[in-house]
Amino acid sequence: MSTATAPASIAPATSRRVPITPVTQSSSIRSEWIKFTTLRSTWITLVIALVGTIGVGALASWAIDQHWSHLSAGDRLAFSPVTQSLTGVYLAQLVIGVLGVLVISGEYATGMIRATLTASPRRLQVLWSKLAVFVSVDLVLMTVAAFGAFFVGQALLHSHGTTLGAPDALRSVVGVGLYLAVVGIIAVSIGFIVRSTAGGIASVVGLLIVLPAIAHVLPASWQRDYVRFLPSNAGGALYTIHPDPGTLSPWTGFAVMCLWALVGLAVAAVLLQRRDA
Repeated sequence: MSTATAPASIAPATSRRVPITPVTQSSSIRSEWIKFTTLRSTWITLVIALVGTIGVGALASWAIDQHWSHLSAGDRLAFSPVTQSLTGVYLAQLVIGVLGVLVISGEYATGMIRATLTASPRRLQVLWSKLAVFVSVDLVLMTVAAFGAFFVGQALLHSHGTTLGAPDALRSVVGVGLYLAVVGIIAVSIGFIVRSTAGGIASVVGLLIVLPAIAHVLPASWQRDYVRFLPSNAGGALYTIHPDPGTLSPWTGFAVMCLWALVGLAVAAVLLQRRDA
């Protein structure tokens, strides 16, 4: 005869409550910093912008030094050693513009933006976090690149170079970093507005490069009244030593460019809140 054994008593599992903390702006920034810095393509692109800014300026400075004896008197009079060493800003604005779009459009392309907005329901918080991370890195790195391009360029110009203490030299060098920071703001805004890599890059290139190039064939009255207010033309006055007649003054031009960036941010903020991810 078999005896039944009572089942062993099972101790009730203790429930543990996991504390739920709200997503703050600082935690959102940390999250965006991790995403930004863990992508190898981000650092490759930033290195291209850094090396390109210094390298193009160095090449331009070396070339003008080698051909100095062939320059006309007018060319020598209009020559600016500061501007010559900062020629790489034109390449840098393209690279920064493309990267600023990719920071946003890449998440829309992969669908990661849904997870981002789910983790951080306050959508404007995401916008400010992405902007803070990208523009901070952009400003610091491109300011370093501008100073590097200046010193390398002046060394290659030899007796035709100048120093950082020359009139408007420091303003021009610092202006490159500020200009490229605002380019980054415009690119991030366009990324949120367009949400497409191809469309966003085309928009940035069109706004910063194509429109100013087309403007040169427009009537002189248009160039005087309208073209100087384009973002790259207005902001470019900040790092230009000898601006063309009719262009805005350095800080006025930079203010106009910042206004472009603020309008872009406002549109991006409204669309981010109203559209589905």
